[in-house]
Amino acid sequence: MRVYLPVTLAELQRVDPVLPAPRVAHAVTPALRALWPEEDDEGWEYAAQAGAADGSLVLLAGAPEAPALRVVVAADVPDAYVRALDDAPVPSAVEVVGDVDLGQVVSVHVDEPAAAPDVAAAAAGDEAALERLDERDLLWYDVSEIAQIPVP
Repeated sequence: MRVYLPVTLAELQRVDPVLPAPRVAHAVTPALRALWPEEDDEGWEYAAQAGAADGSLVLLAGAPEAPALRVVVAADVPDAYVRALDDAPVPSAVEVVGDVDLGQVVSVHVDEPAAAPDVAAAAAGDEAALERLDERDLLWYDVSEIAQIPVP
């Protein structure tokens, strides 16, 4: 199953970047499909990725030492790793119950460095900055490029 994991760049660029479980992630869930029944797979995946990007802001609010960029890891994990959340805050939210390693990562999606001021402000609760971030797409990186992701 494809999941979108909110992370920080500091967490992703560790020497051994295993993403430990359990952790909240986002996926194309039945609830997400029901919310937007006219959407297609690409639209649902984009919505799940956007949910993970918002989750990355939450992580950044608690990690002021991390670079101020939203980071989303797309990974393919066994279905058994993914559990529904009874009290899901958004329809795409799920719990990943198995550690995710680089072999499962398909791609990484990150803000461009110029977005850092808005990311920092949004992580601190600035609604106008959050709205500006909604207009920005995350940049796509291959797993082999993780070490080269530019930092503001």
